[in-house]
Amino acid sequence: MKRGTVTVLGSATSMGVPTLGCDCQVCRSNDPRDRRTRPSAMIEWEGHRVVIDTGPDFRTQAVREGINRLDAVLYTHGHADHILGLDDLRPLSFPRITGGSKVPLYATPETARTLLSVFKYIFDDNYKYGHMAKVELHEINGPFELLGLKVIPVPVLHGDDNQIIGYRIGRFAYLTDFSALPESSIEMLGGIDLVFLDALRHDPHPTHSTVANSLKIAARIGAAQTYFTHICHELAHEATNQTLPPGVRMAYDGLRVEIDLES
Repeated sequence: MKRGTVTVLGSATSMGVPTLGCDCQVCRSNDPRDRRTRPSAMIEWEGHRVVIDTGPDFRTQAVREGINRLDAVLYTHGHADHILGLDDLRPLSFPRITGGSKVPLYATPETARTLLSVFKYIFDDNYKYGHMAKVELHEINGPFELLGLKVIPVPVLHGDDNQIIGYRIGRFAYLTDFSALPESSIEMLGGIDLVFLDALRHDPHPTHSTVANSLKIAARIGAAQTYFTHICHELAHEATNQTLPPGVRMAYDGLRVEIDLES
């Protein structure tokens, strides 16, 4: 059995919490769990370290968690709050750290196209103005092997007509930025022990799940532990936790949970 840990690097929505220009109770909260950076997670096992998404706060998250090397990055989709920290992989791709190999990035073809467009200079072999992140892009269309683990992309709907992916690894799944899960994807999550689910707020949103909707999904998945993530400033950590049933809790930046990485 391969055991590991997942660390929540960021649990916020795209604007972060506190949200700029806002003076609400949550944005003024003294509870450190109400201070949320953009969504990302890190998986560690047997000396390996893999990150899911590199948002605009990735450097801050990496400093906080002492990330000094990476084996790979898994991308869920190409929105700004999930990719804009890619350039911060530069120091983590120095030859003295990687031994001269490139940091592999895994993404769907659509997300890969976004990365190639937004970060054209990184993938331009003729770029000559300064050091670039040394990365290698791998397109994924289904399950794949990564450092001895089976990684399963899980399709989710981020709006009515926008399909992106979450990930299942062993008995753990990370599903952020969704408004709905297809029935086939719920079936792909059978037997997991730990799941992270998008739960933006209470009020409906066209591209994100609500607390009520994610509670229904959590009940269907049946994991022993569910954590809500991608949380906006309308949800106070402790007050929301008090309304949630056993086995469901709010995630927070720096949360660290042990996981079983083999099905």
